[in-house]
Amino acid sequence: MAAQFETIAAQHKDISRQIAQFAASFDDLVVPQEVLQRAKYLILDAIGIAYASGAYEFAARARQGVRALDSGAGQSVVIGHDDRLDLRNAILLNGILVHGLDFDDTHAKGVIHATASVLPTVLGVACAQGKSGKQMLAAYVLGLEVACRLGVVAKGGFHQLGFHPTGLVGTFGCTMAAAALMNAKPEHYRDALGLALSSASGSLEFLEDGAWNKRMHPGWAGVAAVTSATLALHGYRGTQRPIEGRFGLFNSYLGDRWNFDIDLAVQGLGEVWEVMAVSVKPIPACHFTHAAVDAAVRLYEQGVRHEDIESIEVLVPQEVVKTVCEPLAAKRRPANSYEAQFSIPYLVATGLIKGRLTLAEIEDQALVDPAVLALCDRTTYTADPDTAFPKYFDGEVVVTLKNGVILREREAVNRGAFDRPLSSSDILHKFHENVATVACPAQAEQIEQAVLGLDEHDAQALAHALGRAAKK
Repeated sequence: MAAQFETIAAQHKDISRQIAQFAASFDDLVVPQEVLQRAKYLILDAIGIAYASGAYEFAARARQGVRALDSGAGQSVVIGHDDRLDLRNAILLNGILVHGLDFDDTHAKGVIHATASVLPTVLGVACAQGKSGKQMLAAYVLGLEVACRLGVVAKGGFHQLGFHPTGLVGTFGCTMAAAALMNAKPEHYRDALGLALSSASGSLEFLEDGAWNKRMHPGWAGVAAVTSATLALHGYRGTQRPIEGRFGLFNSYLGDRWNFDIDLAVQGLGEVWEVMAVSVKPIPACHFTHAAVDAAVRLYEQGVRHEDIESIEVLVPQEVVKTVCEPLAAKRRPANSYEAQFSIPYLVATGLIKGRLTLAEIEDQALVDPAVLALCDRTTYTADPDTAFPKYFDGEVVVTLKNGVILREREAVNRGAFDRPLSSSDILHKFHENVATVACPAQAEQIEQAVLGLDEHDAQALAHALGRAAKK
């Protein structure tokens, strides 16, 4: 084992250096205008979700806990609230708000919700450092590029071994973004990256009981990033091979248990923009479930009714079974909305009965619908032999009716995928729907203008638009 680690490390001595150099020289790159424009819409989508999250119990509990940790003298904004907090506390809370409804964007190949960690980080640090909107936007793109690429290296392996890449590798992207906004010198980036290794984290144990751990992973990545970057800027030394080292990120978390490709971290770096491959979610549930849900809704639209159904088989990629299908008994009876968002039986049954899946369908009162639960009991799953995962989060629903007729509906390319993306107008519609749950249309319009005009003013102007309590 040790010999294998040494061999892998020896073959890839410079991955950490390449990432650090990329971040240090990022200002010299010309980021295509379409990438910057897409980034604005990703930011807008995340902010809309943060507003909608503010009405939920988890958000209220998080605010109470974070306030208890706060000095009371901070000036960092909390999205949708009048609170002003210490920088790291604001980042933590904003990450919880963006990720709390599991409605935030996903980079499919990296299987990571990068915006949920990078946006709170760059918003907080850019304001604290008095940066322009252009600088904040550039740091956001930088953070996404690093985080998504590190996710791609794992080829889905982090999830299979119980780690959540949004928190784990998101930390490294946030660290590079924070260092850039803090005016780090070139030598500081690699130290910051090395220090991030010791604070990056993210466990999938929450899947066992629907606990709220996952919601804090993105914000915690930002907290770790600011800590790592700040220490590095003050000369605190970090390990130099945090990505490819013997006990670096991939050897420690994956090792010989998973076939990862570390070279993917820097392949096309600065030329191929992963921001363009980030998918905006059309459904408020785990991205792994979207294809099956859409297939179920189409069957409903074709006239299939639950009282006529004998059984349901859902085909999903083998790589997602542990996350959204097992243990089957628990998935058939989600105890709370968070468990429901990761339950193929519940979500498919809901789509077949109600012909939709919105935030209302994952409210606690919806989880006890006897018709939905009865259909859950008739739902099983099978590993899909024809999956294109992780390129697409595909799926198929096979319904056997009581009269013996078998109906199939397949979603080969999930809605919102990189080559089936939601349009800018779709994202705007989603944003306004989310904000409308807690705020008035005029406030939503002000936020929209502030985000889409981000490169025309400073970061504080955006913070001012966001840092007001929602009003309806």
